Amino acid sequence: MTKPRVVDRRGMSIDLEPGSYHWCACGRSRNQPFCDGSHEGTGIEPVAIELTEPKRIKLCLCKRSGHAPRCDGSHNQIGAEEVDGPMPDA
Repeated sequence: MTKPRVVDRRGMSIDLEPGSYHWCACGRSRNQPFCDGSHEGTGIEPVAIELTEPKRIKLCLCKRSGHAPRCDGSHNQIGAEEVDGPMPDA
């Protein structure tokens, strides 16, 4: 299995409508914090989010949360040198 990319050392608060979402767990998606299928071949699968009502949630961008997909502050333990940043455009 490939190690997830650290996109950022923070979480992202986002308002979501009811529905199904897939949080990017690999850090390779160009549509952060959501999956765009870039995990293919990594052995890392996205995490499903199901909402029945509108909700504001804070999603993890460091990909190391113990409560994925929600941010739990794990990014506070990551050094700046570990941040890969967003995927470059191909």
